[in-house]
Amino acid sequence: MTATKTNEHPGTRAVHRYCGMSASKARQVLDLIRGQDVQTAAEILTGTEREAAEIIGKVLASAVANAAHNDQQNPEELYVSACYADEGATMKRWRPRARGRATRIRKRTCHITVIVSRLPADKLELRRRRMEAVSANRSRRVDASRRRADLSGRLSRRRAAQAATEAEKAAAEEAEADEDITDQALDEAAVNDSEPEVTEADTVDGGIDEDDVVEDSAGDGESAAADEDEKGDE
Repeated sequence: MTATKTNEHPGTRAVHRYCGMSASKARQVLDLIRGQDVQTAAEILTGTEREAAEIIGKVLASAVANAAHNDQQNPEELYVSACYADEGATMKRWRPRARGRATRIRKRTCHITVIVSRLPADKLELRRRRMEAVSANRSRRVDASRRRADLSGRLSRRRAAQAATEAEKAAAEEAEADEDITDQALDEAAVNDSEPEVTEADTVDGGIDEDDVVEDSAGDGESAAADEDEKGDE
């Protein structure tokens, strides 16, 4: 059975001619994306740490752009149907070596070709179902996350309301304590105002004088002695 020739592959292609690397190095990277859809192939090339990956990524992007612009294809429905690297011209250089000899240096080139085509109908249907399942799963996760957030918000609001109630209660108790202290201070002030204050001037002028007390006590003694003398005379 004769295999399909490289120029007979259906699809839209992009070719990078005379790439400055050997075909074997490019083929190692091309084997990673062959048969993959363009999104997956681009992700693989982005994560591959090889110089050929960057060049092949540009060729793949060019092929997808050609399919979208020239053939009116949907880029999301394309896959890498074929990709290969052919050997190009080899530039020969010479390096001097010992004893007057020379060594040949081969600077190899290659031609990188990437062909993209539309996915078959069965694969597109399978992909659509898979995307719907992923979307439904994502919707369920989003709904669950929203319910958890709503529940958390309710708990937060309830805790905030409880904290506000406790704060109001504490403020009311503090206000009552301040009122009690104020009333007690007013009562003490009223009691102090009702009691007359005895000043030094009052004790000297209108109050009880110590000299008067002494004189009164002396007079009382003399009157008592006189009464006793009268009783003896009788």
